Amino acid sequence: MKTERKGLLLIQFKKTPIVQVACEKTGVSRATYYRWRKEDTEFADNADIAIDEGLNLINDMAESQLISAIKDRNLTGIIFWLKNHHKNYSPKLEVTTKNGDIPITDEQREIIKQSLDMAFGLNSEEENDGK
Repeated sequence: MKTERKGLLLIQFKKTPIVQVACEKTGVSRATYYRWRKEDTEFADNADIAIDEGLNLINDMAESQLISAIKDRNLTGIIFWLKNHHKNYSPKLEVTTKNGDIPITDEQREIIKQSLDMAFGLNSEEENDGK
């Protein structure tokens, strides 16, 4: 019986990747779910995979709705898409200082560039045209 309930919960996670909602829909308490995770590492791994599959499904549905909104000329959808998929419209960061120009070495400049690239998920050569 417990194995069947675990299986039903995993199936539900693929449809609804929210622990509370999936537990309610399958009649499994959150406490039981977390106990199962703690006691059964295979179940925990399978639950994580099922939740990821569910999240991917939701992401696909959301992206589909966004594309439909863009086709319907929804300005908010258009702006969102451009900000997240087109480098010319993505948010920019400008750093200024009141200390005037502070001399830095080429090595320091490269470290700063790499740090900003990592922080914002950029590829400096592509995003900055090699500058």
